[in-house]
Amino acid sequence: MSQTLRFLHFDCSEDSAGLASFEAMASVGAAQWPALQAEVAALLDWAHQGFAGVRGPLEEDGDWDYDLHASLETVAALELDYDPAARRLAGGPVGEGLPRYTLTLTLGGTPGFAQALRERFDLGDD
Repeated sequence: MSQTLRFLHFDCSEDSAGLASFEAMASVGAAQWPALQAEVAALLDWAHQGFAGVRGPLEEDGDWDYDLHASLETVAALELDYDPAARRLAGGPVGEGLPRYTLTLTLGGTPGFAQALRERFDLGDD
C-alpha cells in the first residue's frame, strides 16, 4: 500500500549504475512543523524497518543512506513600492516576524531501495 507525502516533493537522479538520489526541501510555518516532522519520521522509519542493517554510504556497500538538515528563521512580510523619482524600491517590514522552518532531506539508495521507495510513497517515475 502506498502513502502520499504531503510536504516532501522529491527530485530524483540516477547514475549509470542505477544508484538513485532523492532530494526534497520543505518550508513550513509553526502550525505545520509537527506534521512535517511526522512525515519525515514515517519515511525514515519505513526505511530503517524495511532495510534494517544495510544503511550506510553507498560507496561502502550500503543499500541506502540519508542526510537531514533543518533551519529556523524569523520571516517578516515586507511592503515594497517603487519610487520613480528616486528610481529604487522603498518600504519596510510589516508586523512582527513569524517562525519559518525549512527542512532538507536527501536519500540515496540502490536500485532496489529506489524502487521500493517509489512504490511505498507513490513517487512515480520521476
